[in-house]
Order: sequence, then C-alpha cells, then structure tokens
Amino acid sequence: MPITLKSPQQIELLRASGRLVRETFDLLRSQIRPGITTAELDTIAEEFIRSRGAEPVYKGYVPSGRRGWASTPPFPGTICASINDVICHGIPSHKERLRQGDIIGIDIGLRLNGWIGDACETFAVGTVDDATQQLLDTARRCLELGIEQARVGKNIGDIGAAIQHYAEAKGYSVVREYTGHGVGRNLHEEPTVLHYGTPGSGRKLIAGMVFTIEPMINAGSTETRVDRDGWTVRTADGKRSAQFEHSLAITDAGPVVLTS
Repeated sequence: MPITLKSPQQIELLRASGRLVRETFDLLRSQIRPGITTAELDTIAEEFIRSRGAEPVYKGYVPSGRRGWASTPPFPGTICASINDVICHGIPSHKERLRQGDIIGIDIGLRLNGWIGDACETFAVGTVDDATQQLLDTARRCLELGIEQARVGKNIGDIGAAIQHYAEAKGYSVVREYTGHGVGRNLHEEPTVLHYGTPGSGRKLIAGMVFTIEPMINAGSTETRVDRDGWTVRTADGKRSAQFEHSLAITDAGPVVLTS
C-alpha cells in the first residue's frame, strides 16, 4: 500500500491536533484518582475536545477492513480506558472505578480541522508498587528508544528491534498483534509500525512520513485475549500491561513528535 507523505504545512496542522491531544491528557491527569469511573473520564475528555472545535475519532469508530475485526461493533467511547491487565481498547464504563495502585492506559484520538491527533499514556492511580513502576518506566523508555530510530535512512524494522531488545532485556514482552500506524486525515493509514523485528528490515523511512509508535509492554507473556465486547484486549495470563504512544513526523532534521 502506498504511503501518503505530508508537506511541512500539513505537518503543522497535525501538530495542532497533537497539541490538543496533549492538552486533553493534561486535563485528565488532574482528574485521575481512586473512585472516579472511566465513564466520567470519558465525559470529561469528550466535552473538552468538542469545546475546542474538534471531534473524537474513536467514538463510533468501526474497524472495517482490519483483518479479524469485521464483526466488531462501533467503539462507544471517546477514550480507550485500559486498566491493569487490559492491553488496549478498554471501553469506558460507569461501573468501573479506579482504585489505589491501579494503572490506566488512556488512548486519545481526535480530528481538528480535518487532521488526526493520536496518542496514549499510562497513568498510575495514586502510588503503585515497585514492580508496576518498573513496568511503566520500561514502557515509556521503549517508546523513547523507538522514536530515536525514526530517522531518514533508517528502516521501520529498526524501530521495532530497538523496542523489543530493550523490553526483553528488562524481562518483559512486546505485544505482537497491535501496531503503530500512519496518521493524517485518517486515523489508520500506511505504514504499519511493528514494535518488534529485525534491524534493517521493513520500509525505508523518508521525510514526510507521519505515523504512531505505540508499544504495548506486558509484565508476563505476549499472549492476548479479547473480551466478548469485541474490543477489550487483555493479557492472557492476567498480568499487567503498559502502553505509551506518540504521533511523529519524519523530517530531514530528525523525528518531530507531534503529541508532546
């Protein structure tokens, strides 16, 4: 599939969308506490995004054309809210309240002036134990190492290899089924960005590419399972998972993070 390269002007529009994603995270960070429901966080995010003239892109999203997802219902939330053993795509709920020591991965996608912003961050709820903090630190560092490889002349495989090497050296595993992806006017574009792989493999990186890097790092095995709702992805062994994601542009001067 062809990759749609973005002009410097289009990258600036994507940066504006990414900035609003970051502002939404800043707002949610102040609200994350024991006792709040994930539905309440979802409402806060949606009201803020719409107040800024943007629209949530996850709400009502139907993953048509994605292999194995043909029968999945539209996603009902503005954010994905993934607690503890939920890897990704957690559905906001009025019944699910955060507890002291939890972690919650919040994924935000929005469209502003026709362009997509997309990022994810995993938050600690109150104070977490040392093992959980190490998982969070490792997942965040995996994203940073992936971004360091996102340079003109490198390959997509260099990104995944750096993430996999670091995660596995720390005793963690990398989720295989869910990947980074191109972003632009659409939420999912080319290229596909794996978070594992071999250095020098995959597409060559050139200026104008815009995509996400979003490693999902598990405390246990790589195995996953999907709940009956068709969306919620969990670790098969019930151990915790953490994810951090940025959207970035490839430029001759190096990677430009659009959601920082």
